[in-house]
Amino acid sequence: MKNDIFHSTPLVVLPEWIDYNGHLNMAYYSVLMDQCADQAYPIFGFGPDYREKTGCTTYVAEHHVCYVRELHEGDKVIGTFRVLDYDEKRFHCFQELWHEDGWLAATGEALTLHVDQSGPKVAPMAKEILSNVAKMYEIHKDLPWPDRAGRSIGIKRKGS
Repeated sequence: MKNDIFHSTPLVVLPEWIDYNGHLNMAYYSVLMDQCADQAYPIFGFGPDYREKTGCTTYVAEHHVCYVRELHEGDKVIGTFRVLDYDEKRFHCFQELWHEDGWLAATGEALTLHVDQSGPKVAPMAKEILSNVAKMYEIHKDLPWPDRAGRSIGIKRKGS
């Protein structure tokens, strides 16, 4: 982790992700963030081996994306991943997609659940996993709160 926040390897915008407006379709911003999370998850101990061994995995319960600047075919981005909060069954994370030229393309905020797939049901994380989430949280807890975290969606009306 550089600057205390996890940074992915470079991620590339693929041609099949481009919409009829000539830029990255909105769904694929989430795909890029998911690819970044897949790179960060081994730090916690998550992944296919964990699922096979324990029958547990993670499900995203809620995900908010802010589209800041358009991405186009072939653009390269670096994803970031940080933990904002957690408890024994879930964690709240924040991600950013940074273009290789240094500008912010998008942010994502997620609430992720630890799930026992035999139910499926939300279940406590194994002690070693929870310890790893706690370690990342300790690294991130004193960083400034991200401007785009905790936002709500709505139309602001005069007088309300």
